[in-house]
Formats: sequence, structure tokens, C-alpha cells
Amino acid sequence: MNQNQTGKQGNLRPSRTAGWKQSAAVRWVLMFMFVLLFYFSLAPHVVPETYDIEEGAVSEKDIKAPFQIKDEKATREAEEAAAERIDDIYSIVPLRNETLVDQIFVRIEQLNQDDQVTVQNKIDIYRNEIPGRYSEYIDKFVKQNQGKGTYNDTLLEEMAQVAKEQQYTIPEETFYKMPNMSAETLTEMRNVARDIVRKLTSEQLREAETARTQVAELVNASSLSSRTSREIVQELARFAIMPNKFFDKEATDEAKVQAKQNTTPVVFKEGELIVKRGQTITPELYKLLVDSSLLQEQKNYWPQTGLLIMSVMFIITLYAYLHQSGGINGIKPKYNNASLLMLWLIFFINIVTMQIVSLTQTDTAPYAGYMAPAALGTMLIMLLLDMHLAMISSILFAIMGSIILNTGQHQVFDFQYGFVIIVVSFAAIFSIHRASQRSTILKAGIMVSLFGSISVLTLLLLAEQLERAFFIYSVAFAFGSGLITAILVIGLMPFFEITFGILSALKLVELSNPNHPLLRKLLTETPGTYHHSVMVGNLSEAAAEAIGADGLLCRVGSFYHDIGKTKRPNYFIENQTNIENPHDTIDPKLSKSIIVAHARDGVDMLKGYNIPKPIRDIAEQHHGTTSLKFFYYKALKQAEEQGVEPSFTEDDFRYPGPKAQSKEAAVVGIADCVEAAVRSLRNPTVDQVEAMINKIIKSRLDDNQYNECDITLKELDKIAQSLKESVIGIFHSRIEYPDDVKTKERLA
Repeated sequence: MNQNQTGKQGNLRPSRTAGWKQSAAVRWVLMFMFVLLFYFSLAPHVVPETYDIEEGAVSEKDIKAPFQIKDEKATREAEEAAAERIDDIYSIVPLRNETLVDQIFVRIEQLNQDDQVTVQNKIDIYRNEIPGRYSEYIDKFVKQNQGKGTYNDTLLEEMAQVAKEQQYTIPEETFYKMPNMSAETLTEMRNVARDIVRKLTSEQLREAETARTQVAELVNASSLSSRTSREIVQELARFAIMPNKFFDKEATDEAKVQAKQNTTPVVFKEGELIVKRGQTITPELYKLLVDSSLLQEQKNYWPQTGLLIMSVMFIITLYAYLHQSGGINGIKPKYNNASLLMLWLIFFINIVTMQIVSLTQTDTAPYAGYMAPAALGTMLIMLLLDMHLAMISSILFAIMGSIILNTGQHQVFDFQYGFVIIVVSFAAIFSIHRASQRSTILKAGIMVSLFGSISVLTLLLLAEQLERAFFIYSVAFAFGSGLITAILVIGLMPFFEITFGILSALKLVELSNPNHPLLRKLLTETPGTYHHSVMVGNLSEAAAEAIGADGLLCRVGSFYHDIGKTKRPNYFIENQTNIENPHDTIDPKLSKSIIVAHARDGVDMLKGYNIPKPIRDIAEQHHGTTSLKFFYYKALKQAEEQGVEPSFTEDDFRYPGPKAQSKEAAVVGIADCVEAAVRSLRNPTVDQVEAMINKIIKSRLDDNQYNECDITLKELDKIAQSLKESVIGIFHSRIEYPDDVKTKERLA
């Protein structure tokens, strides 16, 4: 409360609850616990474990791959094996051997027509020139094709070598038969030879001899009738036939390289055993550990540093929100250290559930991560703390989930899981907003299932992951996540409500049920008090909402605030129907004891029924330390009549307190007085109602009843205005408006 406005320095300063809930030391410890939680929950997924081990030593523990590690030695062996499985590649080089046939027959025809050359000279020329034409033809072919890209040089060299090695030797007697051939005969012989050579070299030949064995049969089946001409054609055809299929070393080497490149690397998958306990560390294993940075002497502290910074940033984000919203060391008591501890537990539970689900993931079934009930923490924070805090936490859950559920080996985050967690978390927030019954949690779980399935479906379509089994399992797991979330939230809510004394909206709605034993008792035994409590609930709820306090808590607290009156119902005026007032016949001090006892009796009864503390506090604090002036003045009058000096003071006729410690208790106390005062007025006017409300608030303010809660003068003005509007609405038929009053005055 503003001290300058009240003029009472110090008396109206809001008191800070002492103890661990407001302790700065405890707060820093909790902050440190948050950092530890974030760091150690994410470290296994970000920071690889290192080992103190030497080459040749025996491993004292199993060493598992913290991430996918390539086994270089095994990969090389697999590549070599793949290369060895590649057969030699042979390429076809068509040499057009019929061209060589043409060249030989043209030379024979020219020489035979030259009468200046003797037969013996012709034979010598044939013997020396024809065998050389074979090599010349091959060399010319090589020269023409070098550098053109049709055949690689290595293949041309191989072709020339193999073809020359397989050159056919023409028998000596054949040369003696050639000079006797006429031009017409040579033309016929050339055509037959060309056809035979073309036919036999049209097939793939690695060995020319294979085709040469078929020459005799084809020549005998030809049109040649002369034996000599057939013999010459047979030998020249054999001579012209060359192999056309040659070993292509360059293509073979390229195929082997391609086979090595296409070989799947041999890897140790994440979590797979690299070294068994008791196994000797061979040089190959040691090199593998070195290359994977798994040895302590190679330990890299950058990942730890980055993770620590990230963890600190997470808690700074939470603390900044709580501080800006008035929590922790602000003015909202619900954000004290107890709230921070509860928030830590919620984060712990949510992270543990994601860690458990991550254990079910494999490389072939990464979709199991969609089953993680990531919206669990968001729903608990939404129900137990605050919607905006739930939104902030959802972002942190999404970041952590994209790390914990990540199955990728070369990335820290997997945005797919982060996207799904964000979607389901916000779906949960807006589905469970202003939840009024437990069934709302189940409905929110169904919405989480639907939106989770839709988000996963979207990701699958974007990535074109349309393989049937993968598609069905992904969507099904995402749908199941929402149902699991709802079940866990329903199961965990009572734990948090009981452990931390949290009054969630769901719990308050349950307590407002008229079938609750205490409310049934109030209705049946003290119907007047029950009606009064309901009216106070209506007034206080509207007033609390006007200043941003918990209106539902005020309503339910009002229902129970006078439960202690059920012990002595006839001593309270609202229950005195057709009976005499027993206070008329008893001592004022006894009356005072009976009246003030109803607050203490109410607290005892509420404890017996395990009613949460915030409602008990309202029952205990709604009168504060106000004075029962009626009985005080009655006692003064009796003392005066008896002619004795009063042995008591006004403080002896006060409620024992404590004073209101919260805005809700203050609002219920004001509404309680206002309702009783309005009920006592026979024909109240609007001005009377307004004056009465202001008088009640001012008297309590002057009596220092609000110096232990954080209510302000501005809020008291809003409460007065809200109560005025509510009273006019509720008691509309009884309240006279100014025009009505003036009319009655004129009539009078």
C-alpha cells in the first residue's frame, strides 16, 4: 500500500513472509539446481564421454559409441573387398577389318597388272609387304583415334599390343599363288573375303583364333569355284581377322574406385559397443578412439562450455519472466521459492519422460520420439502456476526435446521434434485455459493428440516420407502422446496440490460442489449462514477480479469462511428464525468468546476435512483483529449500571486474528461486512450503500487491518466500486434510487 497516501508510515507496509519461501539463499540454490538439471539432462546427448586408457592396456569398462563413429580400418577393408569383386572390364574397339582386306587385294591387283615386274619379284613383294600392312593398319587406327575421346589411350595401347600379338602368319606357298590371279578373279575373291571378315568380326572377339577356325567353312560355302582362289581367300581372311574386345584398364580402375565410393562405411552406431570390458586395446582400436576424441588427453571442453552457457540462458529466461511478472522477489506471493521448487519438479518430470522415450528410439524407428508426452510439463504449469509461464516453458521444452530426441549424428538439434513439441504445448495451453473440471484435462489430451498427429503428418509430407509403415507409426505415436499426457497430468495433479498446498482451479471447482460434506452441513444446520456465504462469494469474486486477484479462490473461500458457525448456529443472527436471541441473556464477554470462536472452530473443521490452506487462511483471517464493538459497549453499559470500574478494554473484544495476509482474505473480509450490513438495512438507497461500503473499508483501513497484505489504496477503491455495483445488482428490488427517494419526499 502507498504510504504517502495513507499518512501512516510503516504501518501499512506489506509484510514479507519469513522463512525459506522468501529466502534469497534458497532461491540461488534452486537456480543452481535448474542449471544442473538442464546441464546433466542434455550432456549425454551433446558431450561425449572420454576414457583414460592407453594402447596395449586392458579396458576396465565397456566403451560405447556416444555417436555414430566410422571404423576406418573396417571401412577400408570393405572398400578393398568391393573393388576386388569388380571383374575386368573389356571394351569393344571395332577395327573395320574389311578395310584391310580391300587394301591387300587392291595391292595384289595393281602388282599383277604390272608387266614390268617379274613373277619372282611379285612374290618377294607380297612376302615382304603384306605382313607389314597388319601392323601399319593398327598403328594408323591408333594414331587416328588418339586424343579424340572415343577411346582412352590406355585402351588403344592395349588394343595395339594384343592385336599384334595375335597376328596371323600367312603360309609361304600362298604368296606363290597370288601372281597368277586375274583381275576378275581378284574382284570376286575380294568380295568373298570382305563378307567373311565382316561377318566374323561383327561378334565380340577376345581371341582372333576363335573366328579364324570358321573361315575355311565359310570359304568353301562361297561362290568361289577355283581351289587356288579359295586357298588365297582363306589365308588372307584369317590374316585380316583381329580381336575387337580388349581389357580396359582405365574403365576397370574407375569401376573399382566407384565401387569403393559406393561402399557403405562401416560404423559403430550410437550406443554400440566399441570395446568390451577386458579387451586389449590394439593399435587399430587405439587409433579409432583417438580419431573419435574419446580419450581424456584429447578431451575438448568446448561442448561442455556451450552446454553450460545454454543452461544458464534457460534459467535466466525463466527468472526474467518471473521477475517481470512480480514473482520471486517481486510482489506476487505465488511465485516464491516453493513455486520455483515446484517448477523445478515439473521440469524434472517432463525431461525424465522425454529421456525414457528416447531410449526406445532406434535408427530404424526414430518415430518413437513422437510418443514423448512433452506437453505434460506445459499442462502442469498451466494448471498450477500461470499461462504465460507455461508458454515460456514450452519454448524451453521444445529446445530440450529437439536435443534429447535427436537421432541425427551430425547435428545438435532436430527441428522436427521441436516443432511438434511447440505445437502440442500451445494446443494444450489453449485447450486447458480456464479448466473447471478434471474432464477438461482429458479433452485437452485429445486436442494434443489431434494437433500432434497433424504436425507430424505435415512434417512427413514435407519430407516426402510416405513409406507406409513409417507413416502409420509416426502418426500413431504422436496421437498416443496426447492420451499419455492427459493420464499423467490427472495422476500428478493431486501430488502437487497436496505437496505444495496448491489450489488449482480444478480443485477449487471441486470444493465448491454443494455436495461436499461441509457445505451440506452448512446448508442443513445453518441455512442462514449458507445463504450469507453464497452472497459473500458472489460479491468477493467480482471484487477480486476487479483488482486482478483470484476470484475463484475468493468465491470458494467465502463458501467455507463461516463454517465454524455450525458448532453454535443459534448464536448468530442470520440463523435466529422465530427464536429469541440468546445473547440477550448472557454476559457480553461470553457472547464475544462465542462469536470470535467461529473463526478458530472453522479452521479446525477445515483441517479435519483436509481443506487446502489458502481456504483455511481466509476462514481464519477474514475478520482480522477487528473489534466486536456491540458487545464492548454492552459490557461498558452493564459496568456503568452496576457502578463498577470496567476491568477490560476494547482490545479484549477483538478477534484474535491474524490480519489478512493476502488480497483474497482482505476482499472476503470486506465482502462479509458489506453483505451483513446491507442485509440489516430495511430500505437502503444507492447513496446509503455507497457510504456504507466506504465506511466499512475506511474503518478497517484506520484500524490497520491491511498492513500485512499487499493491497493498495487504488485497489481498495476498485473493490468499493465493484461491491457497490454487485450489491445494487443483487439487492436491486430493495434499493431505492435517488429519483424514487425524491418522489417519496414530494409525496410526503
